[in-house]
Amino acid sequence: MSSLWTPGGEHRVPPPSDEPSADPRDEAGAEPREEDRDGPDIDPATAEEMTRQLAEAQRRILAEPVENLVANHAMGLYELAVIHLSAEPPNLTQARLPIDAMGLLVDQLGDRLAEHATLASALQQLRLTYVQLSKGASDTGGTGDQVSD
Repeated sequence: MSSLWTPGGEHRVPPPSDEPSADPRDEAGAEPREEDRDGPDIDPATAEEMTRQLAEAQRRILAEPVENLVANHAMGLYELAVIHLSAEPPNLTQARLPIDAMGLLVDQLGDRLAEHATLASALQQLRLTYVQLSKGASDTGGTGDQVSD
């Protein structure tokens, strides 16, 4: 039995009637137990509405300049790094990947990104904070990981 993921959750998709079911309980005509179900059944009107909403979301994405969307993802990486750097104690190991990923985007794409100067400044601040925290951690016996520039 396969399923279909939608914004409203995962829904069972019955096999075509000309194919045998992979679930022997379905062949016997028994309804699967509630705990065996992948998700709630969905009526056609709800499925149609969800399809319409998905198409609308795609239209909005297509209307937005790509450089803005990629810059927005870079800011998401910034926010993820800040969460790990501001934890008590700071989680330097987990902060390193989003900082490096943001660095790849900002350093490699340069002016092709919207708000490149702002992103570059934010990245520099993250790197500085990471280095300061890692020096503090090494002074107290923690990890001294460094962020690559």
